[in-house]
Amino acid sequence: MRQLLVFGERDDAEEVAETLGEWFPGLGVPRVVRETLAGEDDAEDAQWLVVVEGLDEEALAKVDELAERYEGWREAE
Repeated sequence: MRQLLVFGERDDAEEVAETLGEWFPGLGVPRVVRETLAGEDDAEDAQWLVVVEGLDEEALAKVDELAERYEGWREAE
């Protein structure tokens, strides 16, 4: 299942993506993308997303802890 880690700052998202790539080398470095909402003109307030796939529940618990350290959270897609 695809998971989205949501962050307010690009630097936080990039650091988390790099850390996850080190923790789970089989995944490669997860993608960092900017959230886009239909009809939204100003992307300045958009969140930064780290996209991860293929992690089991134990790994996702570690991911949640990491996201919280950077004031982020995980959403299943």
